[in-house]
Amino acid sequence: MIGSGIFISPQYVLSTIGSPGASFIIWSCCGLIAMLGGLCYAELGTIIPESGAEYIYILRTAGKVVAFMFVFSFIMVMRPASGTGIALSFAEYAVAPFYSGCTPPQLAVKFVAAGSILVLAIINCLNVRLATGIQVVTMAVKVVALVVIILGGIVMLFQGHTENFEDSFEGTNVGVSSIGIAFYQGLWSYDGWNTLNYLTEEVKHPEVNLPRAVLIAISLVTTLYLLVNVSYLTVMTPKELMSSSAVAVTWGNKVLGSWGWVMSVAAALSAFGSLNGTFFSGGRVCFVAAREGHMPDILSMAHVHRLTPSPALIFTTIISLVVLIPGDFQSIVNYFSFTAWFFYAIVLSGLIYLKIKKPDLPRPYKVPIVIPILVLAAAIFLVLAPIIDNPQIEYLYVALFILSGVIVYIPFIHYKLCPGVLDKLTVFLQLFLEVAPADKNL
Repeated sequence: MIGSGIFISPQYVLSTIGSPGASFIIWSCCGLIAMLGGLCYAELGTIIPESGAEYIYILRTAGKVVAFMFVFSFIMVMRPASGTGIALSFAEYAVAPFYSGCTPPQLAVKFVAAGSILVLAIINCLNVRLATGIQVVTMAVKVVALVVIILGGIVMLFQGHTENFEDSFEGTNVGVSSIGIAFYQGLWSYDGWNTLNYLTEEVKHPEVNLPRAVLIAISLVTTLYLLVNVSYLTVMTPKELMSSSAVAVTWGNKVLGSWGWVMSVAAALSAFGSLNGTFFSGGRVCFVAAREGHMPDILSMAHVHRLTPSPALIFTTIISLVVLIPGDFQSIVNYFSFTAWFFYAIVLSGLIYLKIKKPDLPRPYKVPIVIPILVLAAAIFLVLAPIIDNPQIEYLYVALFILSGVIVYIPFIHYKLCPGVLDKLTVFLQLFLEVAPADKNL
């Protein structure tokens, strides 16, 4: 869960909601939503003990058409947008030391972001061991950086720097759209609360370990995020925080002085590791969808020697680079979150349906029905909030794209039009990329 978000989202949460006090409430509520959502997913993971998370839950509760809409949106929008957002975070921090005191040009940021996507795609296609090593090193750097930020903030706090917390709710934006967008930015940092359910088949004793992991991990992450935000606001004024393009760098310059660049390197490496994790987590959804006949088989194949899911990685890389061209961090996060919470709402509706209509299903772990109802209400609010009092045409485009999955499903999946062309293309790509169908446990 801990990735690049905590190094870049705080200024967007604060600028959207308008006050430090309200931003702390948003961060706390985001943690609560993630935890309650994770507990709902833990029950689903024990009722439907199959890998694939949202895809498999929607398939089993809402049917094939809606499941295809999800996997179509996930592979074409959500996963590439997630990677692009993290790449932009990395680029902001990577170029920040070269543009001290001013905002770096967007062209430079996008070139660096594109370079990071290509480099990590190549690494993950060629060498799993190197990708694993990057993950381990960047995780260590990430933890050290957050500990330094928290300790630095505590020291400053004990020195009496509490002036930024006075009148902490002054200037709060209470518009529905502002609250919704602030949640989008905050929940971006909690993204990953549902990741364990992609691997349900491989978790031992999921009825015990899924809810335990959710409760322990999300409690720790929420506490960590709140402490980091306290540290940011102890060192910086709200105005400085909102105007910063790389908040950890601004923090580092004020606390560490000439060593402030260290925070830029640490934050960049953290984002680099998160981006690597996006690629490294591989094509499990692609694999499950291809197994159900909802995606081309080529996307679930692995290299015959390196055992890497190179077709899925190459496809994601291409889409990520396309998303990068027109997008900026804030809009990418908003459209990603809009799409994600639309499907989370469908998943939670499915859980409520199973609780009411199929109460006799074996449930080694279950939550009170009020919890999925609360999270469903939050999900509906998060989908509708940005378009209630400040509608933007881009959200209509995203909604139309989600629905376009039906147009693709009917001719190509249900009626299986042009199967010969797809088979020939699959064989060609298999030979060209040296890939073969992957065993489930690879």
